[in-house]
Amino acid sequence: MPKTFHQYLILCKPRVVVLIVFTAVVGMFLSVPGLPPLVPFLAGTLGVALAASSAAAINHLLDRNTDAKMKRTRNRPMAKGELSKKNVLVFALTLGFLAMAILVTWANTLTAILTFLSLIGYAIVYTVWLKRATPQNIVIGGAAGAAPPVLGWTAITGSLDPQALLLFLIIFTWTPPHFWALAIYRKDEYALVDIPMLPVTHGSAFTRLQILLYTILLVIVTTLPYLTGMSGLVYLAGVTVLNAGFMWYAMRMMRSKDILLPMHTFAFSITYLMVLFIFLLVDHYVMTLML
Repeated sequence: MPKTFHQYLILCKPRVVVLIVFTAVVGMFLSVPGLPPLVPFLAGTLGVALAASSAAAINHLLDRNTDAKMKRTRNRPMAKGELSKKNVLVFALTLGFLAMAILVTWANTLTAILTFLSLIGYAIVYTVWLKRATPQNIVIGGAAGAAPPVLGWTAITGSLDPQALLLFLIIFTWTPPHFWALAIYRKDEYALVDIPMLPVTHGSAFTRLQILLYTILLVIVTTLPYLTGMSGLVYLAGVTVLNAGFMWYAMRMMRSKDILLPMHTFAFSITYLMVLFIFLLVDHYVMTLML
């Protein structure tokens, strides 16, 4: 792989984009009883992927000076000065323009508008302002990261639905315990660059308590698809096991000072979300076959 191509690929945060696109695609399948129509499905998938990549590249550009001081991010292309600011800006804007054009042309305008708002919410509002303004940055900024399944849903149906908003609520509630676990592990790095993550401003012990409380809330929220009739027993059984696992990690973090436990919790939370959406998808088609 040519070095320059690899650098631009890193700008897109491909591992993050894969999770974003996956939840969007599940949203598409959940929006209809059978299979989603091919054209808006492909357009929605590509549009969301390009928009997420655009937002990630803008994040790299705006955070380049901070990234250079943090161990986790100091090898990023912009942090090392391997790409010019102009080229990265053109790259990001091109991806964003293509995303909007694809969504408007082959999906629908509503999805394009919501995707644009999510892009701005993460790339500008969160990165420029929220990230440095309040220790609740992850909570408030989580709205942008929770949007993908809604975008997938509207790409197929052209309208918002309470069930799509329930998917949004699941990711919105999941984001704080997911990211605060990482923030505990990287506390000193965030303090070094004056980013007021919760462990920096309120300490690790308080953050561990918040992770536990948000995990309890997550258990309640992730049960709502079953309680509202959106999903059935297959989902309920699966999410119950997942929630038991997340609670186990959250409770262990309250008792243990193992320095690696927050990263294990962070890693589990990613698996948790992916598997939860797989259960939603499998249950959806099981229920469809039973009708």
